Amino acid sequence: MKKVAIIGAGQVAEKVHAAYYLTRTADLELVAVVDPDEKRGADFATQNGFARSYVDAGTMFATEKPDLVSICTPNRFHFDNVMMALRHGAAVMCEKPPAMTANEAKMMRDFAAEKGLTLAYDFHHRFATDMTEVKRAYADGMLGEVYVTKAKALRRSGVPGWGSFTNKALQGGGPLIDIGIHMLDAAMYVLDFPKVKKVTAKMFQKIGTKKSEGTFGTWDPAKYDVEDAVFAFIEFENGGLLELETSFVLQMKDKAVLNVEFFGDEAGATLFPAEVYTDRAGELVTLLKRDVADEERHVKSMEAFVNRALGADVMVADAEQGYQIQRLIEAIYESAEKGESVYL
Repeated sequence: MKKVAIIGAGQVAEKVHAAYYLTRTADLELVAVVDPDEKRGADFATQNGFARSYVDAGTMFATEKPDLVSICTPNRFHFDNVMMALRHGAAVMCEKPPAMTANEAKMMRDFAAEKGLTLAYDFHHRFATDMTEVKRAYADGMLGEVYVTKAKALRRSGVPGWGSFTNKALQGGGPLIDIGIHMLDAAMYVLDFPKVKKVTAKMFQKIGTKKSEGTFGTWDPAKYDVEDAVFAFIEFENGGLLELETSFVLQMKDKAVLNVEFFGDEAGATLFPAEVYTDRAGELVTLLKRDVADEERHVKSMEAFVNRALGADVMVADAEQGYQIQRLIEAIYESAEKGESVYL
């Protein structure tokens, strides 16, 4: 029986991490949750089947000695908590993004390797059956040479009205580091993480500082200090191009778009739901199609982490890939802030 702890008693901790751990009580003992708000931590423990709650992570580690730990804090605290968990010998599932900087993600990767421990990130979209189908089609050559990829994580009016999502000091940014990062990982995973040559980006803050209500509740425009939207071009050393568009608020027709498209010289593909298609004499021909996108992505991501921590040889979004994604996020922000391309 392995001991499990969660650090950060917020929404994702409850609806994703605790919810999954509760399905694995034959393998896992839910020993502790940590949150600086004593009442919130205690309520979380009671409502989600954890034995005890703590306000200090160091005290929890010394007392409970957990084997598996989920890090669900605001982004600013990912690095310190991941490093502490690894130092105490725990396998770690960290929410995205890996950290606030690429250097932090690199240090986390290196320390996990030194300790011989699993460090995984919850890039859950890559665990969808749709992802498996499209990645297989790409690997089998069905698409031919993929030379353009378009990744979109767009919301018309989707500023989160809870947590610290509009606080740059705690989060490191807005939609890019919150939702754009997911489709960036999905695209890079299908493409087998090609080497990046250059990143060019533009960033805008036009609406979030004057609106205060949207699909996900209300926010204080006076305290909104993250970007509304980011548009990036990532050029690969192999000549390919990845376009990334992401927004919390954008005057667009659709309520939201969360998808990746791949354009090859033999066929094209859409990720959610998975579909591969080509043109023959002006007619669209479907080569592969799923009618409905797989919605069990979070469950499969958590399942992979737990099984990996228990010794199974299964895929996780690992520390090296987390570093590569964090490096791209940092380069996109740097390019947007400086108004010039960043070479990697």
